[in-house]
Amino acid sequence: MNGALLRSLTPSVLGILVRRGADFAAAEDAVQDALVEAVRVWPADPPRDAKGWLIAVAWRRFLDATRADAARRRREDRADEEPAPGPAPAVDDTLQLYFLCAHPSLTPSSAVALTLRAVGGLTTRQIARAYLVPEATMAQRISRAKRTVSGVRFDQPGDVATVLRVLYLVFNEGYSGDVDLAAEAIRLTRQLAAAIEHPEVAGLLALMLLHHARRASRTAADGSLVPLAEQDRGRWDTESIAEGVRILQAALARDRLGEFQAQAAIAALHADAPSAQETDWVQIVEWYDELARLTDSPIVRLNRAVAVGEADGPRAGLAALAALNDSLPRHTAVAAYLHERDGDLATAARLYVEAALRAPNLAERDYLTRQAARLNARRSG
Repeated sequence: MNGALLRSLTPSVLGILVRRGADFAAAEDAVQDALVEAVRVWPADPPRDAKGWLIAVAWRRFLDATRADAARRRREDRADEEPAPGPAPAVDDTLQLYFLCAHPSLTPSSAVALTLRAVGGLTTRQIARAYLVPEATMAQRISRAKRTVSGVRFDQPGDVATVLRVLYLVFNEGYSGDVDLAAEAIRLTRQLAAAIEHPEVAGLLALMLLHHARRASRTAADGSLVPLAEQDRGRWDTESIAEGVRILQAALARDRLGEFQAQAAIAALHADAPSAQETDWVQIVEWYDELARLTDSPIVRLNRAVAVGEADGPRAGLAALAALNDSLPRHTAVAAYLHERDGDLATAARLYVEAALRAPNLAERDYLTRQAARLNARRSG
């Protein structure tokens, strides 16, 4: 069973159902039913046309649900509208669906959550983790969003800012999580950049390219995490870096700074450094100051504390960290790193263990556990 194929076909199938008159919530349910049926049937009897099969099955499921609440005559009339299996038009509706999910009737946070779940293919748990809220809270938010748009005609698509936020979160999950969606997020952002002139769209595309350029060096052969300072920069994709820098420079020249441009500027400074030791940390701190002004994000301030620790020394970094809530994701890992830099190996080892227990994925947990073991070995050796 090719799970990647199913994920890639889902947005297009969902878009076709919506265009044929299904309201979004009912269409999503029908597509999910079709995916379940595909998992059951395809291993023994794979279809010649996977997309056509999914469209036909999903449409049938939608019609079945509609017929359950309609009179027999209405059911018979609708049966004739059922599409026959066969080749489907090669139309990519994914980006359009992103805009449709960002409907004006939804708050931006609800629109993002709904899109990530319905189009991006992320689980409720992954979305909750991205928003730093409990999974139950996010499940309720998504359910309310579905009820809000149920029966609404999607003739008023949402704004660019909401779509950018969704694409950014999809990329982050694909880049650092357990679902490979980074390349898809880049593809859609390229489409959006080609369609509209917007400095933040360009900033987001530059940011994605600069991060993705380092992806091959982020993990070792055994799958273990390799931190930025230890990555083999010879494995970085120089063409993607050059393209990202070029796009960023053009965006910054328009003098309409936004958060994605600021993040891309930080990524460009990392990409430009021949080695970790030669990184321009002072300028990175200045960009984090700009980013904090634009977003007032605690995560941005956490990352700034790391940069301050590199630019001005670990104690300056610890002072910046002390102003932040210690419940922030990776706060304990940052504290461990800065204490190690300051020579307090006992405290650093203890904090690495605590951070490992809170790690969001197995790769980070293993890395932090190894850091603790390394320091404990140094202390006892």
